[in-house]
Amino acid sequence: MKKSNIVLKGLLKENPVFVLLLGTCPTLATSTSVISALAMGLAATAVLICSNIVISALRNVIPDKVRIPCYIVVIAGFVTIVQLLMQAYLPSLYEMLGVYLALIVVNCIILGRAEGYANSHKVGEAALDGLGMGIGFLLALLCMAIIREVLGNGSFAGMAIPFLKDHCIPILVQSPGGFLVFGIMIALVSALTNGKAPIKKSFDCEGCPSAKACGKLTCSGCANEEKEAAVND
Repeated sequence: MKKSNIVLKGLLKENPVFVLLLGTCPTLATSTSVISALAMGLAATAVLICSNIVISALRNVIPDKVRIPCYIVVIAGFVTIVQLLMQAYLPSLYEMLGVYLALIVVNCIILGRAEGYANSHKVGEAALDGLGMGIGFLLALLCMAIIREVLGNGSFAGMAIPFLKDHCIPILVQSPGGFLVFGIMIALVSALTNGKAPIKKSFDCEGCPSAKACGKLTCSGCANEEKEAAVND
């Protein structure tokens, strides 16, 4: 795959939020304002790139049986660095993000890219994948935040918009409004991509971390066995 395609796929075709439906919790929680969405997106992107690089560099060293705990340790280390830097130099943003900054450790996007991509690709490709997915996550947050803050609070980045301030829709900055905007954005992205999410119809064991323990020739064979077992039960 071309380097440009690795980066660009995360923007729309494989957008982690609107296509892969990952990171829903921080997306809904921090998209009530443009500033918090921007801060969360940049923080997650930094952690995603750095963790992808380290995990890719250590992919032949990390034992298969403990790969997930090792990934979490690496991710937690970078999240701690981001937290300390933000607390020291951007305390207002640190307070605004609150617990969701620490929860980047268990963000499905970061852990998913570590397991699904960085674990089986070279360092350069893993870094580009982290950049693309991070930008995709950031753009998703900003799109939702702009809609919710402008229409729901009558402001942009904390600055009041005179006309909209008196004609805003407060429910958009509440939980139901967040789900409403989220659903609309998913439908819009699905329409733009013709509803074709990048899901493989058949799988092989190449790059699968559990291939050695599984002993199967193809992952489709595993799936067929599971179906047969379910029928027999």
